[in-house]
Formats: sequence, structure tokens, C-alpha cells
Amino acid sequence: MGRKTKKVAMTRGLGTRYGATVRKRYIKVVTEAKKTHKCPQCGAEAVTRVSVGVWNCKKCDVTFTGGAYTPVTKLGVVAKRQVKSLSSSES
Repeated sequence: MGRKTKKVAMTRGLGTRYGATVRKRYIKVVTEAKKTHKCPQCGAEAVTRVSVGVWNCKKCDVTFTGGAYTPVTKLGVVAKRQVKSLSSSES
């Protein structure tokens, strides 16, 4: 009898298709989207993804927008810093 191969967690439905690099990248993105994140308002580890770009904190019940797979993106951090520097220079 043939030896049974162990299936990789998130990519078990893909089988051997699409190549190893694409499957590894897919696992990284999906696990990041499914894990709980830190809330920007209350600081609790209770933020989960509602839909693409919409995040909700289960503790303080705040709903906010962010990235598709992470609540805070690098571009969002840069934009927030830019707005903050513009508003402080006007005062």
C-alpha cells in the first residue's frame, strides 16, 4: 500500500496545485486574517475580521475599517502620521 501524505492545514483543499511558494503565501495571509488582533481603541486582543476591510472589537464593540487581511496596514500608518503632522503644523 502507498504511504499517506500529511496535508498542510489551510491548503489541504488545494492539493499539489499552484506551487509551494503560492501555497505558503496563502497560508500566511489566511492565518493573519483569522487570528485576533489588538484593538486600537481599548487595547484588548479581541479584534476579528467581519468582512473584507471591516474589523470589529468584541470587547468595546467598535467597528472600523482597515486592510483586507490585517486591521492596520503600513500605508494606513504612514497616512495617519502624515495627517497628524499636518494638523499639528497648522496650529
